[in-house]
Amino acid sequence: MSSRLYQPMTAGALHLKNRIAMAPLTRNRAPGAIPTPLMAQYYAQRASAGLLITEATAISPQGQGYADVPGLYSTEQLDGWKRVTEAVHQADGKIVVQLWHVGRVSHTTLQPGNAAPVAPSAVRAHTKTVLIKDGVPTFVETSMPRALDLDELPGIVQDYRHAARNAIACGFDGVEIHGANGYLLDQFLKTGANQRTDDYGGSIKNRARLLLEVVRAIVDEIGGERTAIRLSPVTPANDITDADPQQLFDYVLAQLAPLGLAYVHLIEGATGGPRELAERPFDYAALRDVYRKAGGTGAWMVNNAYDKALAEAAVESGVDIVAFGRPFIANPDLVERLQRGAPMNPPDRATFYGGGAEGYTDYPTLF
Repeated sequence: MSSRLYQPMTAGALHLKNRIAMAPLTRNRAPGAIPTPLMAQYYAQRASAGLLITEATAISPQGQGYADVPGLYSTEQLDGWKRVTEAVHQADGKIVVQLWHVGRVSHTTLQPGNAAPVAPSAVRAHTKTVLIKDGVPTFVETSMPRALDLDELPGIVQDYRHAARNAIACGFDGVEIHGANGYLLDQFLKTGANQRTDDYGGSIKNRARLLLEVVRAIVDEIGGERTAIRLSPVTPANDITDADPQQLFDYVLAQLAPLGLAYVHLIEGATGGPRELAERPFDYAALRDVYRKAGGTGAWMVNNAYDKALAEAAVESGVDIVAFGRPFIANPDLVERLQRGAPMNPPDRATFYGGGAEGYTDYPTLF
C-alpha cells in the first residue's frame, strides 16, 4: 500500500496531488531581481511536487539582501513571475511565492542609495550574504543595520500586503510569509536581535506584533486559505537566538490559529543542519498541539533533513506535508525517485548560487 506521503490532500485553497513540497531554495539567478525564462523552466521541471515554494522573494527594494534574487514589486518582475506560474500550471503543478524582507541580513551595496540595512535594533548579524563580483558569487560580511523607526513599520506591513496582491495577480496559488531563519520578522520575534523598548519590543506579545500584523494584513488582502507562514523556532541561522523559544512560539501559533491559514511550515532544528540541538531543545509536537487546540486548521508542514523513511513516518504520525530542499536541486523528479526508492543524483555545490543552466536545469531525470 502506498504511503500517505504520495496521496493527495487539500491545504486551504491548495489542492495538492501529493504531500511533498519543494522548499524555498535561493539560487541567485535573477539578474536585476527579475525572474527569467530559465527560472520558469526550473520550476516547471519540478512540478510533480504537490507544492512548489519559490525561492525567497523580496517585497521591496529595502527587503533585498542577496545579489540576483528576485523581487515582487516592479512591472518587469511581475511579468517574469507570470511566465513562471504559467509554466508550472501547464505542467499541472501548484506554486506559492515566499515573501521576504531580509532586515539586517543585507549589505549597503544591495540597499537603495547604499543605505544601511534595517532591523528592529541596531545589532549587527554576524553572518554573510552573497554579492556578485566580476560574475562570481562572493560571500561577504553583512553591513551594520539601523533600527527602524516606529512610524516606518506600517509601511513595511503595507509592502507585504502589496506583494501578496501582486502574487495573486501573477498567477501564484498563494503566498508563504518568510518568518524564519533570522530575517526581518524573525528578528523582531527573537530577543537576540530585538532590543526595542516600544510596543514592538520587550514582551513576547510586543515582539510578535509585527509578524502578526503582517499575517493579518495578507489574510485580509488574499484570504487565509491562500496564506501560509514559515517559522524556525531554534535555528541559529543568520546569528539569531531567543531566550525562551518554546513560550514565544506557543504564543505565536495560538495567535495564528484563528486566521484560517493554508499551512504552517516549521523548520525543525538548525536550518540545513542538525534536526535537534542539544543546547536548544524544542517540542514540536507540543507546538502543533497548541495550534490545534487554539483552533488552527492549517496543514502542518515539516522541514529539515528529511529522507524517504523519515518523511513517510512523519505523515503516518500526523504531519500533513513534508518539505524537501536540497534533494530537489539535483533531482527534478524527486517525487518519483522517492516513491520508487530510486537512487538520487548528487548535487553540484559549486553551482548552487549564481550561474546559468549548469547545475540548475540540466540534471537528468529517470525517464
